[in-house]
Amino acid sequence: MLLCTNRHFVQKKHETEAENIALYGKYLTKWCTLCYNKSVCCGVCFVQCRDAVLPGFFRRILWKGKVRGSNEVLKVDSFLNHQMDVPFLQAIGQAFRQRFEGCPVDRILTIEASGIGIACLAAPAFGNPPVVFAKKNKTKNIAGDVYISQVESFTQSKRPYNIFVSKEFLHPGERVLLIDDFLANGCALMGLLELAQEAGATVEGIGIAVEKGFQQGGELIRSKGIQLESLAIVDSMNSETGEIVFRDQPHQN
Repeated sequence: MLLCTNRHFVQKKHETEAENIALYGKYLTKWCTLCYNKSVCCGVCFVQCRDAVLPGFFRRILWKGKVRGSNEVLKVDSFLNHQMDVPFLQAIGQAFRQRFEGCPVDRILTIEASGIGIACLAAPAFGNPPVVFAKKNKTKNIAGDVYISQVESFTQSKRPYNIFVSKEFLHPGERVLLIDDFLANGCALMGLLELAQEAGATVEGIGIAVEKGFQQGGELIRSKGIQLESLAIVDSMNSETGEIVFRDQPHQN
């Protein structure tokens, strides 16, 4: 079952990817250069295929995503943040570059562990700035002074914990782009913003792969006047039916 109203997409999960391909392939209206002459979209064409009825990134979430818990946890670990589909993440990096066109980036800042892969594969699109990730434990190999902030994870214990970045790798006056895989309650991003502020760096923007629009994180970050670009915003999920509803976003190139 596919409902398409004002580009809000709802999919009822099917048993196999082959079934999904057979059902949803016919809805594609535009092919990107990566998909040219292929019968089914390659799934890494989110940048080029924004006009398709089901853009590559949305469709990958629909096909591979699993809703868990009380309709609050979305597992996309088969391609995004456990097993990583490298060409797909490179395409995500190019999508971030389009969203932040003209923004100078001296350094990309993320948090361990899930944000590291996305940040590293996005870096070439921004001219290969260094990627720094905030650590959750101050280990022996972190020597000298550090910036420190406290956060809590939505998907883990929810107990507050400290994150650290060595002062050696984040400097006053630097222009920083924050990148992470998910945005839920915004705690992790707030922690990264505090680290950047401590360092005297300027946050040029924040790139998120998947935002849970039904939680408060996006509203919290946007209220601070920071450019927040989420490639997909999920408005609702249903663990019983497998339905995932995406928010319509203004067309951007």
